[in-house]
Amino acid sequence: MSTVFYDCFDSPIGTLTIAADQAGLRQVLFAQHRYPARGQADWQHAPDAPVLIEPRRQLLQYLHGQRRHFELLLAPEGTPFQSQVWKTLAQIPFASTWSYGQLAGQIGRPTAVRAVGAAIGRNPLPIVLPCHRVIGSQGALTGFAGGLAVKQALLSLERRHTGAQFPAALPS
Repeated sequence: MSTVFYDCFDSPIGTLTIAADQAGLRQVLFAQHRYPARGQADWQHAPDAPVLIEPRRQLLQYLHGQRRHFELLLAPEGTPFQSQVWKTLAQIPFASTWSYGQLAGQIGRPTAVRAVGAAIGRNPLPIVLPCHRVIGSQGALTGFAGGLAVKQALLSLERRHTGAQFPAALPS
């Protein structure tokens, strides 16, 4: 197992912590993150580690409205179901929103809405795998690891840079 390096840095939505190793980006954490990170006690603080430079740069570009898509090597750890949900998050277009039910349908499990919600809640790469784009079926903002204010800020950022209205039309 390779060493996981981490760094904390200021961003427009507060302090972010990122962790990565040679396999790719493993975690993005908010200052007030809902769940603890896996293996965090073993991480090595190394702000200049090469595996952190590009993730930090791309996250800051996104948060400053200069990037819509991430081009990073990702290495989230989860169950096969969680991984399927997280990969599907990446399909939600910039400045669009899907409901939990629509995401469940997208993975071919239309009755697994609660399980999809639980998997989204454990997403180790928020922002990069855009769980902030998943909202309640009636358009309400629901749980988010960084808090609802951060979720609203991310959706507003995307809206500002596309002119889209919030919430964007949910896919059929």
